[in-house]
Amino acid sequence: MEIYQKKEPPQRQMELRLRFFGEEHCQPLHSWGPGLRDLYIIHYVHSGKGQFSTGGETYKLSAGSGFLIIPGTLVHYTADDTDPWSYSWIGFDGLHARAFMQRAGLSVSQPIFHANNRNDAETNWFEEAHRLLMDAYQRESNDILEQSLLYRYIAELVECSGSRSHEPKRANSKEVYMGQAITFIENNYSQKTTVQDIAQAVGLDSTYLSGLFKQQYGLSLQLFLLQFRMNRAIELLANPDLTVSDIARSVGYTDPFLFSKMFKKTIGSPPRTYREQLDKP
Repeated sequence: MEIYQKKEPPQRQMELRLRFFGEEHCQPLHSWGPGLRDLYIIHYVHSGKGQFSTGGETYKLSAGSGFLIIPGTLVHYTADDTDPWSYSWIGFDGLHARAFMQRAGLSVSQPIFHANNRNDAETNWFEEAHRLLMDAYQRESNDILEQSLLYRYIAELVECSGSRSHEPKRANSKEVYMGQAITFIENNYSQKTTVQDIAQAVGLDSTYLSGLFKQQYGLSLQLFLLQFRMNRAIELLANPDLTVSDIARSVGYTDPFLFSKMFKKTIGSPPRTYREQLDKP
């Protein structure tokens, strides 16, 4: 079994973040669980057979199919006794992870996908994903390459969901409003933007809009905005030419002391301490 763990500060919450990936050629009846995981984990079956259980249902899988483990959901999976499966997997999290899985049509009630060879019957991107991640892992630009491959992986899942239903999906109005709110945040987080500003920009009551964010991301709109700003601050702290005051103003705080207080509350340590940790080997 091969597992490649990403080394990043555990407090960091990006929109989408690769945490680990790996592969295993299982022995007969090799199993995991029943148990819970705290990340989204996708397994893709390259060969052999096995079964996956979650949400009170058991699914039999073979080569060309895969399953999603959802954080906090009880799962159990077992390799076949005569033809055990070999699979690869990726683990990820992030503020948009849940929304992307919903877009791919994957949930506790529908955790299974089947590889969709849309354009070329000889090509199955999931078969190559682990090799591509391994290649990226060895590169100087590994963080960028691996992130791009994670997005590609999820894009392929979304395409697979299209193969289950050829009916065009109409955009959910709630998703449209949240998308507009996130775009507004991305464009205005460096200003003195408030929850009321965001709600006014998308034309909704602030309490209602905050409730949508709570339902989708597990965070109120105010906490989402705060987390977004702190994520950006973390990125800026990697630049030694910027002072903490520079960074504070860059993420919408005119008072560097208030910024430091909120950074510590959100991330767990003051900005200067966090920066010192970044510099350690």
